[in-house]
Amino acid sequence: MEPVIQVENLVVDYKAGRRKVRALHGISFEVGAGECVGFIGPNGAGKSTTIKVLMGFHFPTSGRVALFGQPAGDVHSRERIGYLPEVALYYPFMKGRELLELYGGLHGLSRAELRRRIPPLLERVGLGGRGETPIRQYSKGLQQRLGIAQAIIADPECLIFDELSSGLDPVGRHDLREVLLDLKRRGRTIFFSSHELHEVEALCDRIIMIHEGRIVSQQTVADLVASAGSAGLEDYFMRLIRP
Repeated sequence: MEPVIQVENLVVDYKAGRRKVRALHGISFEVGAGECVGFIGPNGAGKSTTIKVLMGFHFPTSGRVALFGQPAGDVHSRERIGYLPEVALYYPFMKGRELLELYGGLHGLSRAELRRRIPPLLERVGLGGRGETPIRQYSKGLQQRLGIAQAIIADPECLIFDELSSGLDPVGRHDLREVLLDLKRRGRTIFFSSHELHEVEALCDRIIMIHEGRIVSQQTVADLVASAGSAGLEDYFMRLIRP
């Protein structure tokens, strides 16, 4: 079966004034159908750049990126993806329900289907009873919950999240974990970046570690835990990036 996500020798350069800065140095990885893969690394490692290329928001300098066998940014492949950016900016005067109607409509859902889906979805992400609340009154954590809801409202085959648990308190992280575990059980492909090593350990089948634009490790969670040993994942990761 063809992988859902394919990245081959991806190189990305940025311009910084007159200088050229290389953000990604020829990284390669795949994500198979039904896999949950965590993409971890420190700030500036290249996580968000990679995700922006996957979504077609940034063009690679060289290399190949495909989703569902189509080039990144292809309209037909994006119809099959739910996406949550690192910083989501929503219309502050819209209500939570209205935002979900907007995103669901963009995915082609009918009004009747949206009326059926939105109330239980709000409950599922911990926003029950807040559908008529203007988004300007949502805290950062509540906006993150709403962002997760918009990403999954059309029940996409693949979910891509940038800094998944940003702004969530411990209760929010627990609720999110339950949502993602349910998506895993239903065979959805999940790829997300995170700073939280324990979060990816609890959720993922496999973890990809990136540092300074280079992949330093790709392992199953079981192999990674075995490699880390008693020192734990955090110390193991630090040894990889600071030998």
